[in-house]
Amino acid sequence: MLLTLVLFFLSAITIYLSCEYFVNGIEWCGRHMNLGATTVGTVLAAFGTALPETAVTFTAVVFGSTPEQKDIGVGAAMGGPLVLATVAYGVVGFALWMNRRKLNRGDSVIRVDHKGLAKDQLAFLAVFVVKVGLGLVAFAIKPWLGILFLATYGLYVWREIVSADTAPEEEELEPLKLRPKNASMGWAGLQTVIALCVIGAASHVFVSQLESIGILFGLSPNMVALLLSPVATELPEIMNALIWVRQGKERLALANISGAMMIQATIPSSLGLFFTPWMLDTPLLIAGAITALAVLMLWLLFRRGNVEAKSLMAIALLYCGFAGYVAWHFMH
Repeated sequence: MLLTLVLFFLSAITIYLSCEYFVNGIEWCGRHMNLGATTVGTVLAAFGTALPETAVTFTAVVFGSTPEQKDIGVGAAMGGPLVLATVAYGVVGFALWMNRRKLNRGDSVIRVDHKGLAKDQLAFLAVFVVKVGLGLVAFAIKPWLGILFLATYGLYVWREIVSADTAPEEEELEPLKLRPKNASMGWAGLQTVIALCVIGAASHVFVSQLESIGILFGLSPNMVALLLSPVATELPEIMNALIWVRQGKERLALANISGAMMIQATIPSSLGLFFTPWMLDTPLLIAGAITALAVLMLWLLFRRGNVEAKSLMAIALLYCGFAGYVAWHFMH
């Protein structure tokens, strides 16, 4: 038990420190590629930090030898968007509220492109509704629809690159940590890749220890897979958000989350369609409904503009409600 707890906390600390290097390196890579800061968050950073949870789905659905193992992959594909839409946005709100004095702000208003984020929520919701709807029916050509999800993500990336923009505070980059006096593309790329590898390894250890803790406390494997593992695999995005908000770059933090959400709505879904029947049971449908509700609330907030940090913090309460439901479901 003691070793499990030590590895749990050490891996969490390692993920955070590695994310510091990843965020720093990916920003310099984006600068050398002439990408807008928002594109760095939605495409480069999101794709990098989405690798751990995508790997969970890929391993489970492709190499899983039993229906139960494949179900873990489907649970990860549904649990990831739920965590991002609730916990991750709540963390951004909490971090900004806690750092408002450090950032010399008289309020806790989120400084972002509200219209852009509102459009991102609608785009995600449209794809997500189709994703959940396909989990209710079975038909012959269903696996081939996975190609459409991959194409949708490609279209999203193209749109983000074409509409790239930035903000003055996002142009200020800290010196490259690995090579402060030589932030070339080569050194920035090397730092980013090394940090990403460490994040992936530490995330694997973190998830393993989290599952062990779940078993020690008598939680069923299904409950761990649906409730705890998605939180663990989304930890890099959450850590990135904390780092960027601390620097006063909440636009980048939210861009990273929205980009990761689009990845979770498309790539793991395509893998699930390719390699499993993709039929959703009641807990997964509830997860889908709560995710859709959270995204709808976010759309309303960003559409209205002038979003307070506490409003984002309140969205995280939906995950608490889902946790209560899952606990009740598996105990009965």
